Amino acid sequence: MFQIEVSDRKQVEVPTCWGVGEGGKETNKPKEILQGGGLLPLGGVENHGGYKGYGLCSMVEIFCGILAGAHWGPHVRKWMSSASDADLGQCFVAIDPEAFAPGFAERMKEFIDTMRDLPKADPSKPVLVAGDPEKEHEKLVEKLGGIPYHVNQIKFISEMADKLDVAMPKIL
Repeated sequence: MFQIEVSDRKQVEVPTCWGVGEGGKETNKPKEILQGGGLLPLGGVENHGGYKGYGLCSMVEIFCGILAGAHWGPHVRKWMSSASDADLGQCFVAIDPEAFAPGFAERMKEFIDTMRDLPKADPSKPVLVAGDPEKEHEKLVEKLGGIPYHVNQIKFISEMADKLDVAMPKIL
């Protein structure tokens, strides 16, 4: 939901597979998703593979809601609402991969190398694996000396600081 809220502040559309408006119709308009709509499971609707995301979402609800003794599904308060406690649960699972697959680190390295060596969809861009975009963003933040924000995000922070009567965060 965070990315949708940020997109709303930036006044940009989101991919259609991210959410629905009121009534359950797919939309790429963040406001429609935030005001009466909701998120779609990973993959979007069924013909885009959303049934797989539905299973993953169910697993997250079971682990972080039911197993954690917290709210889940329709019992979680609405986004941006403070009418009730959030009561959001968390689940942390620690797995020693070597206990299941000796040589895991080497096998994982081979997997990552294999993924990066796949044919490129765009010859000017590398094939990325999980963590690569984040590493690139860290480099950008380091180069800029801080996190870049859209002007509407700064405006929102300023309005929120005024509303809460707190100091505005330092902006470089």
